[in-house]
Amino acid sequence: MQSQKISFPGAFGTDLAARLDLPDTPPRAYALFAHCFTCTKDIFAAARIAEGLTAQGIAVLRFDFTGLGASDGDFANTNFSSNVQDLVGAAAYMKQSLAEPAIVIGHSLGGAAVLAAAAQIEGARAICTIGAPADPAHVAHHFESARDEIEREGEAVVRLVGRPFRIRRQFLDDIEAAKLERAVAGLRKALLVFHSPQDAIVGIDNAARIYGWAKHPKSFVSLDSADHLLSQRADAIYVAEVIAAWAQRYLASGDYALGYSATGASSHLA
Repeated sequence: MQSQKISFPGAFGTDLAARLDLPDTPPRAYALFAHCFTCTKDIFAAARIAEGLTAQGIAVLRFDFTGLGASDGDFANTNFSSNVQDLVGAAAYMKQSLAEPAIVIGHSLGGAAVLAAAAQIEGARAICTIGAPADPAHVAHHFESARDEIEREGEAVVRLVGRPFRIRRQFLDDIEAAKLERAVAGLRKALLVFHSPQDAIVGIDNAARIYGWAKHPKSFVSLDSADHLLSQRADAIYVAEVIAAWAQRYLASGDYALGYSATGASSHLA
């Protein structure tokens, strides 16, 4: 696997840090990866999935959302909507400089952002979520103890994964206003939902809701025994191998390969 460091403008115009992982041969497709809440592009799940996909000939662009990792900007000013626009910006950069991503993958809240952004990424044909919440407001439980202070003072510093983050009331308002059902129901792209029955952070009932909202072609894969962060290397590699095999049927050109007829009706491909 070859890696290149790149940057592009995000939702607020600040530079977002990204890594492009390339296979040793010309890529047969490009994928865009969105990391989990308060994580970075270099979290082991993202790195291992990228490694697995490049082994299958798929190039992967993974980036840090605004204010996280090596990206510029203030995390306190961000919210779910800005994450969605960061994703759209990443896809626009890829379309202009590389190739529009045919596969878009999101982990945890990144998966919810992918579902919300998918309609704005025209060339995306295969959408994958991993341990994604059906409701972005699900992440509020991480700072429930500080909610009164956030409501009263307008912001509060909370510790998440051992690090301090400033959460503002606008973040709470934004995630509570974000609803995914309509976006998922109108996705009109192939969808693959990964979730572990043992996920202690985002319960598997979230996968059931997302899958229920979606129209065909849709698929569900149980990550039995995996944890939310896919901390076991074998789980991340398995996800990558399944994505590569599943997405193959949707990477060919033409409406039929997308699982839809010319009129937009769902076919029986999947």
